[in-house]
Amino acid sequence: MDFYLKSAAAVFLVSVISLIGIVTVGMDQKKLSRVVFWLVSLSVGTLLGGAFFHLIPESLELSGSNTDQTWFGVLGGILLFFILEKIIHWHHCHHLPAGACRLHQIATVNISGDVLHNFIDGILIGGSFLVSPELGVSTTVAIALHELPQEIGDFGILIHAGYSRRKALGYNFLSALSAFMGLFLVFIFRQGAWQVNEYLLSVTAGGFIYIASSDLIPELQKERNFWRSFFQLVCIGIGVWITIKLA
Repeated sequence: MDFYLKSAAAVFLVSVISLIGIVTVGMDQKKLSRVVFWLVSLSVGTLLGGAFFHLIPESLELSGSNTDQTWFGVLGGILLFFILEKIIHWHHCHHLPAGACRLHQIATVNISGDVLHNFIDGILIGGSFLVSPELGVSTTVAIALHELPQEIGDFGILIHAGYSRRKALGYNFLSALSAFMGLFLVFIFRQGAWQVNEYLLSVTAGGFIYIASSDLIPELQKERNFWRSFFQLVCIGIGVWITIKLA
């Protein structure tokens, strides 16, 4: 019983980080727009850094000598999110203007990637508490530190896509709660959950690479001012640096 309570509490605490966007509630719309400009750039860095310095190395470590499994997973993740975006376009965008449709796709695909990522975090936290409470706590702290910049960026993406602050906070929190599904998987299958995680890590990495490269970077390319473009690059670099430090 102690294992269930501690791991559930840890997952809940990590999920609450998704509400970090609440700090913007007091901002006026003009100031929020300026902040979102940098948050989208930060998100590109955290997505790419998370994929290349966190998810892929962890997947390679789990796969051992069978590294092809990881790279097929990354490629599969890229194609999976490409197909997902196509489905969103076919089913939801035929009544929307082109610009609104594009932003709707970006938001939906990003939420999907976040759901998968948080699902994996739930497995990691639950599996760590299975080994020992000490490992569970250290894993929870590491994931919380890693999630903070990620959730800030996710909030910025949803605001950029036209969501109200309340909706952006709500969707961010709901996607964070998918960590409980990963934890539930550990409750049911115990050690077998790690085998599922081995495949999901590389697929999620492919999804992160797709979202950053196909959806967010083209949005940043619309900026033509030299100095704002320069600071975009700085924010991307900061995002990558944060994930390296926290990997």
